[in-house]
Amino acid sequence: MKAMGRKTWSMLMLLLIVAVVAAGCGGKAGNESTEGANAGQGEGSKTVSKNNKDIVVAINANFITLDPHNTSDTHSITGARTMYEGLMGFDENMNVVPVLAESHKISEDGLVYTFTLKDNVKFHDGTDFNAEAVKINLDRLRDEKNNLRLRKSFAKVTNVEAKDAKTVVITLSEPYNAFLNKMAMALMVSPKALKEQGENIGKNPVGTGPFKFKEWVQGDRLVVVKNTDYRQKELPKVDSITFKPVPENGSRIAMLKTGEADFIYPMPTEQVSEVEGQKDIVVDKIDSTIVRYVTLNTMKKPFSDVKVRQAINYAINKDAYIKVVKSGLGAKLESTMSSKTQYFSKQSGYEYDVEKAKKLLAEAGYADGFTAEIWGENDSETMKGMQFIQQQLALVGIKLEVKSMEGGTLSQQINSAKTPEEAKIQMWYVSWSPSSGDADGATRGLFSSEMFPPAGANTAYYKNANVDKWIADANKAIDPKQAGAIYADIQKQIWEDAPWAFMGVDQVISGKRAYLSGVKVFPDGSISVRDAEVK
Repeated sequence: MKAMGRKTWSMLMLLLIVAVVAAGCGGKAGNESTEGANAGQGEGSKTVSKNNKDIVVAINANFITLDPHNTSDTHSITGARTMYEGLMGFDENMNVVPVLAESHKISEDGLVYTFTLKDNVKFHDGTDFNAEAVKINLDRLRDEKNNLRLRKSFAKVTNVEAKDAKTVVITLSEPYNAFLNKMAMALMVSPKALKEQGENIGKNPVGTGPFKFKEWVQGDRLVVVKNTDYRQKELPKVDSITFKPVPENGSRIAMLKTGEADFIYPMPTEQVSEVEGQKDIVVDKIDSTIVRYVTLNTMKKPFSDVKVRQAINYAINKDAYIKVVKSGLGAKLESTMSSKTQYFSKQSGYEYDVEKAKKLLAEAGYADGFTAEIWGENDSETMKGMQFIQQQLALVGIKLEVKSMEGGTLSQQINSAKTPEEAKIQMWYVSWSPSSGDADGATRGLFSSEMFPPAGANTAYYKNANVDKWIADANKAIDPKQAGAIYADIQKQIWEDAPWAFMGVDQVISGKRAYLSGVKVFPDGSISVRDAEVK
């Protein structure tokens, strides 16, 4: 389609979506007010003082679990990281840094990792943190019987030895260039708590972190309180943090304006221009590793035909998507991963072309289109995205039924299928960010045939023998140039196979009251509250 046609279509989309945008802006904050915050009345931002050190963070979806070895969604990872720590961790640029490890060394052949642990660290229940505790944790997440989500990241570990109280030696079967990143995801749980609580550890967390668990009322709030015995005596600087799931955009922004919430994420994109420049509110924006896409179940008709999948990509105007759904705050997805992710390789093609989409559908035997379901969570922006996709695909004869669900329900629907044949999922509008900060985290869990649900997040049920082999080869590559070349081949093949409708890359946008510092969103979309402070 010519440039004038795209402009006209974008304007039409803006008109069609205006009701959805208005709905996202029109909600009201909940009735529960934050203790210590003098909430203003009426419209707009009010001057709000903070006379205590209890912070409220409003997010757009529920937590799924607080078991750090079984998390896959970013919000659950955020919650777990307030209370748990790993031997390694991430800084605000997703670089791997030591946390509970004093130091580490890697053998020349890349097979043996030796970690020296910090002294005088205790879990919240008073249990000593030592090498034996590390071994218990790693043995737990590696155990096939537990079927934990993090297990696949440690499949190459053949032995964990507590050499002495301060020394852990981990041996791999083959080199794994993302292993330190995976260790940063392996947060340490109290062995005593694991023994006493078993599978219930996800509801009663006990770690070594700056905050301790107080309560989790699913769907309403997670409350963590200051760990007064934290090893860094100057931290934490606040007494408690309450995370509140608030799916509706309008309610979240209203909470920020009145001071009922001290920090919100994500900041509704359509509200950014309204609050920027207000003295009491600070809007932070950073480029992210968060990609938006629609998985297409490659094992179910009609999505089993690559021409159908490619047609869907041509039928969606990605420029209009960024303008309408993301309010211009983002970029088109130009590969399987964000340009901010390790070993990104830009791809070309799938420019908006309705006629090409129709031609491909006709060649696949669907000249009149077909009907299908698209799943997604029930927050405002996800709903807006699904409705946009619904409208776009209707122009090529594809009639979508939008089905929105609460996050836990959606996860259960997807992961209850034990085999691809049992899977009911057709299309899923979703986002992903490699919380481990590496190319493996942006690839293997999404595209390896070993990662069909519930083992992983390959909800496209995509299987390509070359891609499977290349993923294994890339993980073994010690030379970064060799790894980069392999990942380039992987991205090119997946782009051509189109198991996704490739949508966009988010800007991470958060909002906070001006008196709050030290709370920030990392490029993977997780929220760090470790340094939270009320000034």
